Amino acid sequence: MQTNPFAIRTDYIDVDGKLIATDQEGYIQDMNQWSQAFAVALAKKEGLELTEEHWEVIRFIRDHYAEHQVQGQVRDMIKHFREIWGPERGNNHYLHVLFPYGGPQKQGNRMAGIRRTKGEH
Repeated sequence: MQTNPFAIRTDYIDVDGKLIATDQEGYIQDMNQWSQAFAVALAKKEGLELTEEHWEVIRFIRDHYAEHQVQGQVRDMIKHFREIWGPERGNNHYLHVLFPYGGPQKQGNRMAGIRRTKGEH
């Protein structure tokens, strides 16, 4: 397992009867264990019900990471979603409404199975 080198402690999320390791903040330890069911289980634990808009952001985060091997920046997300959703929803405020516990770069990355980066607060 490729664990997160910044983890202080390991917690677990029950995903359909299988325990998936996370760090103390809920970031997945082994990114290869991510599944949509993991995102749903983590969202439930964090009190979030995933809508289609959440899934669009999650797919953006995962696709960006798969292509660039680095987290997408919020300004890139805003630009992308402004083109798709328009200025009313394609903005920083709305992305934080969708992901109220840390915005798309924290809570969104957790849901997408992307680990916390060293420089992230």
